[in-house]
Amino acid sequence: MDEPLLTVIAEFWARPASEEALRALLMGLVAPSRKEPGCVQYDLHVDNKEAGHFLFYENWRSQAALDEHVATPHFKDFQARAASLVREPPRAVFASRIG
Repeated sequence: MDEPLLTVIAEFWARPASEEALRALLMGLVAPSRKEPGCVQYDLHVDNKEAGHFLFYENWRSQAALDEHVATPHFKDFQARAASLVREPPRAVFASRIG
């Protein structure tokens, strides 16, 4: 039986006046992440009611694929640069589809 996809929902909240900078930084993750061999889906969303609240909805072929993603240069660069733009640590939910 195939390993189920690993779904990640990651949330980011921008510091006041950093919304556009965080948005641009997050957008910079989309194209290179989608090219990774273990990536099935990598979509960035913005909350319609709360400015500066961004969400990634991601699907990965496995935990190993996600581990490779967080070790990439583009993700490590993102982590270093995002620290000054977020008002709190990002929140991530890791889930497996059951139905």
